[in-house]
Amino acid sequence: MLKKWTRAAMLIAILFCVASQTRLLHSQDAPKRVEITAKKFSFTPGDVTLKKGQPVVLVLKSEDVPHGLSFRDFNVNIKVGAGKTVEAHFTPDKTGDFTGHCSVFCGSGHGSMALKLHVVD
Repeated sequence: MLKKWTRAAMLIAILFCVASQTRLLHSQDAPKRVEITAKKFSFTPGDVTLKKGQPVVLVLKSEDVPHGLSFRDFNVNIKVGAGKTVEAHFTPDKTGDFTGHCSVFCGSGHGSMALKLHVVD
């Protein structure tokens, strides 16, 4: 009888360890989702911090007219229609501060429409 309880306890312990490791692996692989709203003539939030090597999903939503978001350093250039939402997937491969710009002309303040991206280790 003691052997059965010991085996059962060991099996439960093994299952717990496997479940914990699986959860840890999935949380490390899961992309970070960053939601950005574009509106004449700004992005909200205006600053985003990411980790080098962590996959990212940028979700860009336009509240008014067509907009875009371009980060040349990461080969990201997405465009979104008025009132629409689009996603871009990428993984930052270098650290530093990078500036993304609106890549669709959206009016007189278009040139000042920028988003700061901070990539850390």
